[in-house]
Amino acid sequence: MVDPTTPRPARAPRETATAGLEPLAVLPVFVPLRGKRVVLAGSSGGAPWKVKVLAAAGALVDVYAAEPSDELRAVPGEIVDGQVTLHERHWTPDDLWGAVFCVGAMEDETDAVAFVAAARGTGAIVNAVDRPHLCDVKFGAIVNRSPLVVGISTEGAAPVFGQTVRARIEAMLPRGFSRWMAAARDWREQVTGRFPGFADRRFFWERFTERAFAEPDREPAPADLAELLGQTEAAPKGGAVTLVGAGPGDAELLTLKALRSLRNADVILYDDLVAPAILDYARREARTMLVGKTGHGPSCRQDDINALMVQLAKSGKQVVRLKSGDPLVFGRAGEEIEACRQAGIPVTVVPGVSAAQGAAASLGLSLTHRDAARRLQYVTGHDRKGGLPEDLNWSALGDSSVTTVVYMPKRTLGALLERAVAEGLAPGTPALLVFNATRPNQAVVRGTAADLAHRVEAAGLEGPALLMVGRALAEAEESRVADEERRAV
Repeated sequence: MVDPTTPRPARAPRETATAGLEPLAVLPVFVPLRGKRVVLAGSSGGAPWKVKVLAAAGALVDVYAAEPSDELRAVPGEIVDGQVTLHERHWTPDDLWGAVFCVGAMEDETDAVAFVAAARGTGAIVNAVDRPHLCDVKFGAIVNRSPLVVGISTEGAAPVFGQTVRARIEAMLPRGFSRWMAAARDWREQVTGRFPGFADRRFFWERFTERAFAEPDREPAPADLAELLGQTEAAPKGGAVTLVGAGPGDAELLTLKALRSLRNADVILYDDLVAPAILDYARREARTMLVGKTGHGPSCRQDDINALMVQLAKSGKQVVRLKSGDPLVFGRAGEEIEACRQAGIPVTVVPGVSAAQGAAASLGLSLTHRDAARRLQYVTGHDRKGGLPEDLNWSALGDSSVTTVVYMPKRTLGALLERAVAEGLAPGTPALLVFNATRPNQAVVRGTAADLAHRVEAAGLEGPALLMVGRALAEAEESRVADEERRAV
């Protein structure tokens, strides 16, 4: 058995790389067509809509159809952008020269194959309606808040599903965003000229985005531009540190402020217990560095973390110190805040969902049930040397009417519970140990103050753990058993 008082081996902070994108079925690209010639040949059922989409992108569309449908004939009079010219005859290879994009909308497979070959011979991009095996590119479902455009593809697997996703996204994106995007396009050159530095420009566009989301349905005005420019000029310059709570594991428990901090960060210093999915919310350009501590295993020294954090901020970086749970609950936030203040580095804290809150919520457990708990207390399961703290308030731990949550309890679990019972905690007091709270592999070992340590040892589970003790647990346990019995009926 490992001696908990043995000093942990040190390790140095190290830069890490994100896993990158998962495999893509197709590469989403956007093709500018304004003022460019496009050819559509044929008159299949999908032809009218394709012509309208091409024209909406500002293309000059030549349509070749020997027997156009009434719907296709009506298209030139319905478009609101671009230009559509209908030629009521069959296409010829000479018709394709000078086109950047060619669309075949034929019913006959042989005609479609010939069209695709001829179009590729001119160097054009080719699409064949309802024939994915002949396509260079494919049309997807579109959410239009132009110049904000969202394209959706299911690679033909489930078109109805894609349409439903489109409808959901449309509901989430106010139509007024088109006005804000138009303003962004009009203001970009002025912003770039005023702020040559990337950090200032990013600050401006972050504030712009916040305003657009807050007031999407109004028209952006010159007064908005002036105010945003002023805010950017008055913004503090140089680096800063933000301590961010990542929550106990479930990425959906991140706060909006935590998400904003991750997206603004130049460098993210993160712990081992931070779920990998949370780093996916960071900017793609952000550096990520592992500065983790493992229980009684190799750990980065706190002084090294402090020095790195300060060094990066002094070089002008926006540094996020990302911690599991809440940084203010057994997260050594005090030492890091003090290091920043002594170095004159601005430091802020973004609280997170604590491990205790996350675990209790996942178990449906009220930590302060009014019929069972007069008080809630958080304590640490080990001291600086890794042993059982001697300065704990053992009389408080011996009170069964208090809900006690113990962080980092695994190595000292048996000794802690034994001492608490000796100090007056009823041996039958409900107790449980939650492993990997809120994560897909969450597991719970239930027992009492007298037998939980033996049950945990027999279970052989791994991962970050949290101990909960108190009569309030009995209320949740009774509800859990009743629910299981109802489901079994």
